[in-house]
Amino acid sequence: MNPLMDVSRLESRRAAGHRTVLLDVRWVLGDPRGHEHYLREHLPGAVFVDLATELADPAIPDRGRHPLPGAGQFQEAARRWGIRNGDVVVAYDDSANMAAARAWWMLRNAGFAEAYLLDGGLAAWRKAGLPLESGPVQPVRGDVDLGGGGMPVLDAGAAATWSGHGLLLDARAGERYRGEVEPVDPRAGHIPGAVSAPTADNVDDSGYFLPPAELRRRFESLGAGGDLPIAVYCGSGVTAAHQVAALELAGFTAALYPGSFSEWSNRPGLPVATGPEPGGTGAPAGNFADGKGSVGP
Repeated sequence: MNPLMDVSRLESRRAAGHRTVLLDVRWVLGDPRGHEHYLREHLPGAVFVDLATELADPAIPDRGRHPLPGAGQFQEAARRWGIRNGDVVVAYDDSANMAAARAWWMLRNAGFAEAYLLDGGLAAWRKAGLPLESGPVQPVRGDVDLGGGGMPVLDAGAAATWSGHGLLLDARAGERYRGEVEPVDPRAGHIPGAVSAPTADNVDDSGYFLPPAELRRRFESLGAGGDLPIAVYCGSGVTAAHQVAALELAGFTAALYPGSFSEWSNRPGLPVATGPEPGGTGAPAGNFADGKGSVGP
C-alpha cells in the first residue's frame, strides 16, 4: 500500500472534518530541541512524539542506540497520542520524514494499516500556505489495540549472512558506510556484503519522495529485482524505516534490522568492512552474539 499522504489530501480530510491523528516526530541526530521546535509551530492538532522515549527503549550497547520498545509500551504511547481503532494516522517531521518514518514503520509493524507519512513533511505544509499553530496539544486518550509482527525484521545473525542470498542495503551517508567518519558508533565502516544506499537519495531537494518509477530504477541499480530478498539497516534503525517506505513505493518489500550498525559495531565478534565496496576489508565473522541468525515474520 502507498505509505504516503500528500498535503492536498490531508487538507481535504481536515476541511471535511474526517478524523485524522497527526504525529509530529521532530528529531534530528545531534539536535535535542525537537520539542522546542514543535512548541514553536506545528500542524493544527498535531501531537508531539518523542522519538528517544516513545519510539525507543534506552540505549543498550548490544541492542543499539534506539532499541524497539515492547509492544505493550508502544500501545500505551499510541493511546496517549489519542489513537483509536479505525483512525487514520499521519506522521511528519521537518527533515524529509527521516524521523517520522520510524513512527510509520512501528505502527505498521503493530498491525495498524492506516498509517501514512506526510509527503514533504512540515516544509510541504508551509509551502502550501496552510495554517500552523503553537503550543502543546493534549489529545483525548485513545483506545487503539496494537499487536506486532506486521513487518519483516532481522537480527544480527541474519544480517551477517543476508548478502549470501539477498540484498542488504546500508541507508547511512556514504562517508559513514565507507568508514571515513563515524560520529556516534564505536567502529567505522559497514556490515560486510552491504551495499551503500543513502536514505537522502530517496527524496528530492524539497524533501518529497521521488516518484515510484524513479525509486524503482534507483533500487534496481543497487541490485534489487526478481525474488531477491531485501533488508535494510542504518545507524540505529531510524532512517532505515524511511528506506523501507521508499522501497514499498518502488514495489519492493524489505526487512528492517532494528539494531542496525549501532548494535553491530558494539559486538566485538562481528566484522566491520571499510571502503566503497560491499566486501571491503574485515575479519571473519566468528560466532554471533545472538547465535540465531533469524528473520521474521
